[in-house]
Amino acid sequence: MLRSNLRASVVDGGAFSVMVGIGETYLPAFVLALGLGEALAGLVAAVPMLGGSMLQMAAPWGVRRLGSLKRWVVACALLQAVSLLPLVYFALTRRVSVWAIFLVATVYWASGLGVAPAWNTWMGALIPRRLRAHFFGRRVRITQACLLSGLVAGGLILQLAGGGDAKVHLFAALFGMAMLSRLVSARYLAAQSDVPLPVEEHRVVSLRELIRRASHSADGRLVAYLLALQTTAQLASPFFTPYMLEKLRFPYALFMLVLATSYLTKVVASPMLGRLAARHGARLLLRIGGAGIVPLAWLWTLTDDWRWLLLIQVASGLAWGSFELANLLMFFETIREDERTSVLTAFNFLNALATVVGASCGAWLLGHLGETKTAYHTMFTVSTLARAATLFLQARVVAGNIRVPAPAEQTLAVRPALGSIEEPILSSLPGEAAPQRR
Repeated sequence: MLRSNLRASVVDGGAFSVMVGIGETYLPAFVLALGLGEALAGLVAAVPMLGGSMLQMAAPWGVRRLGSLKRWVVACALLQAVSLLPLVYFALTRRVSVWAIFLVATVYWASGLGVAPAWNTWMGALIPRRLRAHFFGRRVRITQACLLSGLVAGGLILQLAGGGDAKVHLFAALFGMAMLSRLVSARYLAAQSDVPLPVEEHRVVSLRELIRRASHSADGRLVAYLLALQTTAQLASPFFTPYMLEKLRFPYALFMLVLATSYLTKVVASPMLGRLAARHGARLLLRIGGAGIVPLAWLWTLTDDWRWLLLIQVASGLAWGSFELANLLMFFETIREDERTSVLTAFNFLNALATVVGASCGAWLLGHLGETKTAYHTMFTVSTLARAATLFLQARVVAGNIRVPAPAEQTLAVRPALGSIEEPILSSLPGEAAPQRR
């Protein structure tokens, strides 16, 4: 039975990752193709996360109501698959409004975020501790390959479309394949064993209690830093897609290549980063990643040459990869197992709130300055200066006394997510798939 569960978990993670790569990644590009505007293309990757995170606060209640972690996870996965169907209709008919796109995206994120906390608790009980590091290390490699395959396939399909209605209609194929991938994922989630967890004994941590902890503890200093950096990074991150497609006029194939370069760098560098963390500790990774993230947006103002932008993306992959691993090692060691579902649910909300605040400020700045190329450069520079200010908070974290585990021992999985050029902070929350971190 254990072997069957492990195989099903790998197929689930792979199918989920294909959905992220071929569907979620291209939603901002779809908004642009529909002619809904550059600011909205950036906001659609961020604002629905807030509504989704508010709805996913019901996850602990839903788990108790259904009496099963597995039932809740499968139900959310099916809802996420169904939420992609309206996007297929919008692409085929071009009958769509802004509110409809945002509503669909909110349901998509609500169901996806609702899965993550319960899935981690479920897997923590289902997978024996002695197997976790090896199994999830192998699972991560497979899901990364599947996500990259979905990303490349989506870019190549759109590249063949040409322009006009043909291009928009091909988005229907992308979202249709994403929906089928999530249905496969749900099928293999359902194939795994349930666990006799005493769900009623899971402690509920309120949002107020989590915020109160953040102001008086070592891990609270880490939370404050993560949320501050999330906010400042999101000033620019959601808007790289409209910048490339509208201002730099990149074809979809080149757009896909730029996206994939950062992600592939993280994949290749992850073993090296793990060894670095094991030898020198997670704090060094946090210093490297946090400092490396600061100038990334500003570097985009220096050149339009795609070859130089690929080099910037290599640096981006190294910086975000370092930061995400340090984030995992330093934060999740502090979460008690009986509070994990509740704490991750509350933290998802705070993280989404920081995302929306940053993205909304970026959209306001872009609209105020006129959506010109100069406006984008100004926004990237403002984001860089704001990120630099968070280094003060990072210094408080590095100086604190946070116990960190060896790499991979406590890490269940990381959600792969490629909704923006720069990986959103805490996409690397342990999630339903496996870098995300999706």
